[in-house]
Amino acid sequence: MSDGALSQAEIDALLSGVDSSSMGGHAPAATLSGNEEERKTLQNLLVETDENQGRALSTMTGTTVAFNGPEVSFSSRDSLLEQLPDQVSAVKVDFSAGFPGEHVFIMGEDTAKCIASLLNKEDNITLDEMALSVIGEVVSQLVGTQITALTKATNNTSVASVPPEATNVPKAVVALPNGTFPVALYNIDFGDGIQRQLWEVYGAAVLSNITKAIKSATAAKKTPSPQPAAATMPNMGGMPGSMPMQSYPMMGYPMPGMGGPTYIPPNVQSVQFPNLLPQNAAMEHGNIGLIMDVFMEMTVELGRTKKLIKEILSMGEGTIIELDKLAGEPVDILVNHKLIAKGEVVVIDENFGVRVTEIVSPAARVNGGK
Repeated sequence: MSDGALSQAEIDALLSGVDSSSMGGHAPAATLSGNEEERKTLQNLLVETDENQGRALSTMTGTTVAFNGPEVSFSSRDSLLEQLPDQVSAVKVDFSAGFPGEHVFIMGEDTAKCIASLLNKEDNITLDEMALSVIGEVVSQLVGTQITALTKATNNTSVASVPPEATNVPKAVVALPNGTFPVALYNIDFGDGIQRQLWEVYGAAVLSNITKAIKSATAAKKTPSPQPAAATMPNMGGMPGSMPMQSYPMMGYPMPGMGGPTYIPPNVQSVQFPNLLPQNAAMEHGNIGLIMDVFMEMTVELGRTKKLIKEILSMGEGTIIELDKLAGEPVDILVNHKLIAKGEVVVIDENFGVRVTEIVSPAARVNGGK
């Protein structure tokens, strides 16, 4: 460094907060030792999601995507940076609830461009803000699949993550956990036979809490539920010393070895089942008064349509969106997103309103208004 210039290795070390005085070049990438039980737990969990993640990406990209792996290992910041290309796309999706902590996906710039090109149906794409938002949406789908698997494995229904934040930066700028942390390495084939790598990084505390929760849920499943003990009868006049209570007839019938009346007719009444057909509104009141002051969201829906992500991201002021309803058709009135009625739009004192023209029957509500 006789000319006073910093080498790339020293620049990376400064950005990552590593002491550059000991750096004489890149050290070979090494896998650090960690808790083997935690490593296997994470690997087994992620392997179970491979098929669903590949299916989700195939649906989004319109091509057959195969997830291979993952291989889970423990790493440090320096060890991981050695494996990454110089320029990467990083998507930060920390867990916000359930197992809160650090969580980030990292891919090479070429992999990010491949994904964005497939979703936007464009070649030679640039990783601008629009393309990065597409990458974030893809990672959001992958995280959703993992949260579903986590919920099932741990019985924790509160697992959630923050909205994805995607950036395209030099690898040394990526925010990584401190110390030793678990890394899952995937090889992804987007149908072209090329294996592209994707790294998924967890905070060490996140994995530790997940492992404890899975062990606890597994132990609970293995613990047999207590069975009620069979009632016994004492020895009475030649009867066996101990007989299950359920082996005797019901009260009113003769019991073996006992005198007295031989038969007392039981009191049997026919069962009255309620009518399953809709009844008068007056019959349905019951205790409904207890919830009369509960607020519910009422929405009037003009119509719907489906758009590609590319089309949605290209919308701007003046864009016209064609809906699935014809002019003059009644609008849908929904309560808590359930269709309950139809109506027509009116204007009252310069405000929009809706006049109810049809109440959807209970059977139609169950079938989505059909």
